[in-house]
Amino acid sequence: MLLVVMATLMFLTTGCSHFQKGEKNSETPVVMEQDRGPAPLYYDFGDVLIPSELKVDKKSSFVFRTANFSAGVISLKGRVEVASLLTFFNSNMQKDNWKEIASFKSPRSVIMYEKANRYCVINISEKDFYTYVEIWVAPTL
Repeated sequence: MLLVVMATLMFLTTGCSHFQKGEKNSETPVVMEQDRGPAPLYYDFGDVLIPSELKVDKKSSFVFRTANFSAGVISLKGRVEVASLLTFFNSNMQKDNWKEIASFKSPRSVIMYEKANRYCVINISEKDFYTYVEIWVAPTL
């Protein structure tokens, strides 16, 4: 009988501590920085930022490099919404001092940019499972 009484007392004293009202936990919650995923990257063109969700298709890409210059096409694909890509490129190309000169929004969206010595054309198209992006960079004449 004594054993049953002691077990009941232990249950009541420890079990009720979970139901205390009005008291807050004295521990300070730790706020963790949200994981935003991998950061965007600059690939072969040092001033065209590319979202990390897009992966390079090496078979469809061609880049020509000299000591001071790179030009060509980088082909990419990923599972990204076209609208978010358009927003991403509009924001980041401006930060890298590209000036938008024209854009077309349709099932195939195209944005054209210009710098002092180069042009950049970004072609975005959406297919069944992936969004495809081609980034063309060429010298001005």
